[in-house]
Amino acid sequence: MASAPLSTAPLAHVLGVTASLSGKAWRWRGGNMELGDAGALGLEHSILDQLLLTRGVAPDDLARHARPTLREFLPDPSAFRDMDAAADRISHAVMTGEQVTIYGDYDVDGATSAALLVELLRQLGLDAGYYIPDRLLEGYGPSGEALVKLAEGGSSLIVTVDCGAMAHEALGMAKRAGVDVIVVDHHKCSPELPETAALVNPNRLDESDLGAAYGHLAAVGVAFLLGIALVRTLRTKGWFSQRREPDLMGLLDLVALGTVADVAALHGLNRAFVAQGLKVLARRERIGMAALIDASRLTRAPVCSDLGFALGPRINAGGRVGESTLGVRLLTTTDPEEARAIATQLSQLNEERRAIEAEVQEAAEAQLAGQHNMAVQLLSGHGWHPGVIGIVAGRVKEKTGKPAIVIALDGSLGKGSGRSISGVDLGAAIIAAREAGLLVAGGGHAMAAGLTIDSGRLADFAGFLDERLARDVDRARAGAAMLLDLALAPGGLTPELVESLEAAGPYGVGWPAPRVVVGPVRIVKADIVGKDHLRLVASGMDGRSFKAIAFRAAETDMAQTLLHRSQGRRFHLAGRVKLDDWGNRPAAELHLEDAAFAD
Repeated sequence: MASAPLSTAPLAHVLGVTASLSGKAWRWRGGNMELGDAGALGLEHSILDQLLLTRGVAPDDLARHARPTLREFLPDPSAFRDMDAAADRISHAVMTGEQVTIYGDYDVDGATSAALLVELLRQLGLDAGYYIPDRLLEGYGPSGEALVKLAEGGSSLIVTVDCGAMAHEALGMAKRAGVDVIVVDHHKCSPELPETAALVNPNRLDESDLGAAYGHLAAVGVAFLLGIALVRTLRTKGWFSQRREPDLMGLLDLVALGTVADVAALHGLNRAFVAQGLKVLARRERIGMAALIDASRLTRAPVCSDLGFALGPRINAGGRVGESTLGVRLLTTTDPEEARAIATQLSQLNEERRAIEAEVQEAAEAQLAGQHNMAVQLLSGHGWHPGVIGIVAGRVKEKTGKPAIVIALDGSLGKGSGRSISGVDLGAAIIAAREAGLLVAGGGHAMAAGLTIDSGRLADFAGFLDERLARDVDRARAGAAMLLDLALAPGGLTPELVESLEAAGPYGVGWPAPRVVVGPVRIVKADIVGKDHLRLVASGMDGRSFKAIAFRAAETDMAQTLLHRSQGRRFHLAGRVKLDDWGNRPAAELHLEDAAFAD
């Protein structure tokens, strides 16, 4: 059928599905788009506009969002509190040749933020050092001992990235040691800020309305804005009268990787960062990034999903189960041989991380049966590797549809990492629990948080979370539905459709990838591949067939129903369309997320 007019009732059930095989109602994300056999032919413009509109873009702002550029989305960095003070202090260090250390975090956002500032300062003529704490020995954030040691080693300026917003004690020690510290962060802040030379963070509670509008930035995005402010400040001081200005746009590969890997919301400026950063990545100009792409066995230019599922996990593996400095070393090296060696080592560590993660996940999920009435899944165990608890928390969240916190116990203390669902601010709850005396330390943002807890307070902490978040979790889950963007027959599932859908990308948190529903179809073939992936071949009434795969779904009710075909009944299949380019001719396939009976 031809494309239907946009529906005036966006909450209408798609194809009448009120309870799918996974128990969800199917609703239109926005207007009703039923393409039928037409696929994307001749409809590229209408599909792009519809995808943008249903992701919150105003009708008169479609052109800007269709091709996001920094020129259209960059704010004036001076709009952020302490930005000018930070730029001025660092410019002084550049012009006088001070010893500067960038103090990062051990995850991808921290590594890319540190690498960005190290590379920028290098282009400005200052060879800055860096310090990345060990996850197991030092934990998250700056320690006072490390800051004082850096000061004693000659650093007169330390810039913390992706950490420091809540490090009151450590930064107080640094000030008493006579070293200036600038904090560049994006995590939630308390009303009382630590003592710093400057604290740049769009999530400061006293941030201006304009600055607070960029609270979704990853730390690497904030670091990039600081870079712009720094170059501008040095320009006004005449620093470039006989020097070449640095290539700020060439740093966007780092910004894109850190933004996606930190699961930052991909709308507005972040979407422009990633869109432009992917172009920089495709040029393979950063030696370490090129080595990482090769180690990931990518034979094409990276796309957005590669940042989160191929490149990011390898950088993270160093901080999780290996050496915390590997990521920054890789991203700042100018030696191709060193780059290849580090990228290979990170790939090996990533495989080790996968094995450790599987063990912890199995042990954590064994505790779920006793927590079905809890608003937040709080899982803990002795001997669990703290380097994988965040990943496991994310897996548990996806499986249960509830926020999850996974805690690795070691003696009387536990290190925890949490992941939340849309509509539930976990970071604020963690900060409140810390202020209530239930935690030794804790912080984060709405969707992710970290903590340290005395093992004797676990029950009290669980009760606190249940009381504080139960209503928010119930509300969020009650409103949960499978949101779909368009419906079509199998004949419309084409490479051209994939191209049309990708035109509204890059996609991520806050800018969800389109979901389509294809049907009605009969299941021609169904089996389990790998450990627990469901693979299908489905055929429609139009005589066209296609492949579909549901990852990590073998034990679900949906998979079991499809495996047995339910006595030849027909189905509607919902998920995300991807391009399968393994064969001689590219074909569109469906990454299956849900299904419903069609008759």
